[in-house]
Amino acid sequence: MKYRLNLTITLMVFIGGGFGQNVDIHGYARTYLGVLTNDSHDYAISQNTLDLKLEGSLGLGGFYANPYLYQYPNQAVELGLREAYMDIFFDNVDMRFGKQQIIWGKGDGVFITDIVSPKDLSEFLLRDFDEIRMGITAVKADYYIGNNILEMVWIPTFTPTKMPDTSSPWARLPVFDIPMVIDESEKAIPGRLENSETFVKFSGMSSLIDFEIMAGTMWDDDPTLHITPTLEPGNPLPTSLLFTPKHHQLMLGGGSFSTELGRFVIRAEGAYYSGKSFAAENAMGMSFVLMEKDFVHYLVGTDFSIGSNILSFQFIQRTIMDYDESIVSDEFDNTITIMYNRTFLNETLALQLFGYLGLNKEDALIRPTLTYDIADGFEIVAGANLFVRNNDTITDGQFGYYDDNDMAYMKLKYSF
Repeated sequence: MKYRLNLTITLMVFIGGGFGQNVDIHGYARTYLGVLTNDSHDYAISQNTLDLKLEGSLGLGGFYANPYLYQYPNQAVELGLREAYMDIFFDNVDMRFGKQQIIWGKGDGVFITDIVSPKDLSEFLLRDFDEIRMGITAVKADYYIGNNILEMVWIPTFTPTKMPDTSSPWARLPVFDIPMVIDESEKAIPGRLENSETFVKFSGMSSLIDFEIMAGTMWDDDPTLHITPTLEPGNPLPTSLLFTPKHHQLMLGGGSFSTELGRFVIRAEGAYYSGKSFAAENAMGMSFVLMEKDFVHYLVGTDFSIGSNILSFQFIQRTIMDYDESIVSDEFDNTITIMYNRTFLNETLALQLFGYLGLNKEDALIRPTLTYDIADGFEIVAGANLFVRNNDTITDGQFGYYDDNDMAYMKLKYSF
């Protein structure tokens, strides 16, 4: 770790010296403490963060790097590089090479066409969204056609979703009454040209509407769990289970748009995915079978203001095409998001309420936050993450599963 830290500091000094007066260094330091609200009152998180952003420009190009450091009590320091890329600018084309976050789509808190950068779900959906999106090594080209942009992305090596550690309170593993073995030997995708990912997006803007049309060939960021039962002669029930996570290739096409109707902003986003594997039950009612199906994922939403109050609503649905009743997932999975914002005290105090409401399982994640600007660069954030489950449902939903993980937290952040 000491070697990696020294190497990062040396790189920063080298970059700063190379770009001379054209380099800008900014970022933030943050202390983050969260406590579970159940009877244990355990710390859900205790984290210190240093996040640096280095931007430099020289001639026809520029450079950007975002090193970060997470420190947890009694653990080794986690040092990483969220982004590190070079830009080259031409008359009608901009090129970007290196590790970068790529953000597409119109949705809030939902990933439909915004799937180029994989997600860090080590803390479920509770990280700030600029920390949830992981940087990927890619080549990106933006070709400008009047007010329109043709964007092409090539990702030479696959980066999967970062899942929670098995010891994490955010881990979610299937539970069976028989021994289970996990084999991750087929999880990695070899770094070969044929395994690279490609995406293309066309963006248009006018006085009436902003829209995007996109398509891509990719690996599913979330692995599919292949379950192989061990059977013994004369016993119809398995004696153990072998879990083999694998990533499958997908193709997708979709788009999004937003437009204004009076004081309302109307947004929509959707994509058609081909080649997704869904778990299905066999004749004995056990989820050992996989079925490959296409699915549609879309949202419609609106933003509007009433006086000093800003509100946002989204309806999100995933629909499995050519549905089979043996598939474990519902044919239609419906979610609503609600966001409310208001500022007080000359905009030094900000209140936000954001919620996911799962309609199928009648579960929810409610996230109220209160942010106060103490002084120039200093802010304090108090908030909560409240999970709700319906005790009458047979299985927990995406949010209800974490009903015991309700937490209250506080952050102190200094930006410079």
